[in-house]
Amino acid sequence: MKVTGTITKVLDKVTGQKKDGSGEWIKQSFVLETTEQYNNLYCFEIFGQEKVDNFNQYNKVGSVVDVDFNVSTNEWNGKYFTSLQMWKVFKSDVATPEPLPSLAEQESDDLPF
Repeated sequence: MKVTGTITKVLDKVTGQKKDGSGEWIKQSFVLETTEQYNNLYCFEIFGQEKVDNFNQYNKVGSVVDVDFNVSTNEWNGKYFTSLQMWKVFKSDVATPEPLPSLAEQESDDLPF
């Protein structure tokens, strides 16, 4: 799947011990906002030291990017958890998207009285 939007937040890195004891894993999440009216906020996960380092080197808050990702669902103790796992991110060819007007801005001039 693919989505284009603006990076609005980069969350802290998270590390842990691998189940097999062979070392540590690292992941980082970032929030992307699109110009769609509904369902316009995405939180992606990046796994692996190399991908995390590359992401942080080339992407900052405010960057307009295209993100290729997979939707992944895991079960644990009868509960299901869904995540958006980014596998490729790159600068978008799309110009900076226009922000959507807020609800107050939309309604302020539309009233006939």
